[in-house]
Amino acid sequence: MSDHVFRARRDWAALKRRLRELKMIAYRAFHTDVPAMAHLIPIRRCNLSCEYCNEYDDFSKPIATETMLERVDQLGRLGTGIITISGGEPLLHPDLDQIITRIRSTGAITGMITNGYLLTAARIDRLNRAGLDHMQISIDNVMPDAVSKKSLKVLDRKLQVLSEHALFHVNINSVVGGGIRNPDDALVIARRAIELGFSSTIGIIHDGGGQLKPLTPKEREIYIAVKGLEKRNFSQLSYFQEAIANGQTNKWRCRAGARYLYVCEEGLVHYCSQQRGYPGKPLASYSIEDIRREYNTRKDCAPHCTVSCVHYVSYFDFWRNPQHLPDPRLPLPAPEAEPELVQIQFAGR
Repeated sequence: MSDHVFRARRDWAALKRRLRELKMIAYRAFHTDVPAMAHLIPIRRCNLSCEYCNEYDDFSKPIATETMLERVDQLGRLGTGIITISGGEPLLHPDLDQIITRIRSTGAITGMITNGYLLTAARIDRLNRAGLDHMQISIDNVMPDAVSKKSLKVLDRKLQVLSEHALFHVNINSVVGGGIRNPDDALVIARRAIELGFSSTIGIIHDGGGQLKPLTPKEREIYIAVKGLEKRNFSQLSYFQEAIANGQTNKWRCRAGARYLYVCEEGLVHYCSQQRGYPGKPLASYSIEDIRREYNTRKDCAPHCTVSCVHYVSYFDFWRNPQHLPDPRLPLPAPEAEPELVQIQFAGR
């Protein structure tokens, strides 16, 4: 395929994807009873062992394909707008393409978070045919070290192959904090991503409970510099970025369990990857009543949260529906009194 034909195909795919995204956003701007995004885990095993990560093991088997397809259909039943496959390392699942195709059949936008190690030109072409819309690769440093092997030196050739073959959108996410030795690496990674035609974002490595670890002055400087390189897309909506960079709290309404669902390998719905166990209900029986309950439930972990995907999908509702669900265990307040707030207490992991 000539470069001209490939670019035309990629541009056409991008246009169709953007139209579907706008339709998805418009619908969820007016309907609060449907999830905007779900993360779905097809395998917990990973081929790497990054020191800061608490979302993998080195032994788990892939979830049975039929089980994964059922879970995709259940997310479709709830009206989920974006279904992102994560892990572990999702490319280790033998039937990943089939799962992606099933996601597209529900009308959802498909995403995947991967470390990129297993990508080849042939594998990327298969993802194109399956209908993948978005891929995110997290790159933590320029040179591999004891903290992370997700380095630009190792992955740069993979990124070049992606730029030559991927019809889907690719985002490169760099990080600061959490033991990353050289904060300047994030800026090098971001510039390389843009040079290859990808988008670039930056995150802050959180602790085991998804909570903020304050940045050093140098880390804050790099964080703000990389944020300035981000394209004018949904990631630019993070007006809380300066507070995060300065270790300050944010006042926002977390809609996890409603607008955002994290579905683990056991098929249970959790608030996010860092708050597994809440509410911990099977996806197969998750209903609109559960969505409405969690939509109105205030989470005490929110002020110091750095889980950006939950922030982004909660934007739909920052301006409306205060979270004031009365605790059913308490007596109803007097008519003139303010209702008690439900506050879910979390223990750090």
